[in-house]
Amino acid sequence: MTAPLKATCHCGAVELSVTLAEGGLATAGRCNCSFCRRRAAPAVTAPLGGVIVVKGADNLTLYTWGTGTAKHYFCRICGIYTHHQRRANPNEMGVNMGALEGVNPADYELIPWSDGVNHPSDR
Repeated sequence: MTAPLKATCHCGAVELSVTLAEGGLATAGRCNCSFCRRRAAPAVTAPLGGVIVVKGADNLTLYTWGTGTAKHYFCRICGIYTHHQRRANPNEMGVNMGALEGVNPADYELIPWSDGVNHPSDR
């Protein structure tokens, strides 16, 4: 595990402390499901307990659909996606790589895409 990183939404109303899973920033990926492909933000992996809301929990809003397993969190003020509990592995969190302080996702391209369109839980 890595040392905790700071993640914020655009307006600063939400702040997270994020401890990434083994592999750190190299875990970055994107999903092509109907929701994630519209967002296109690369996410890095954290264990379920690796994301702590430091401030602004009352400014987070939740979006979920379908199986209800994936839980996507956004700042209700600026609309930035901060993190989500994964459908592929509910014991993992995906964290918006672009929300991590000092991290520019463009520096880590080519970031791979996963096939969320054909996810096994949708069958």
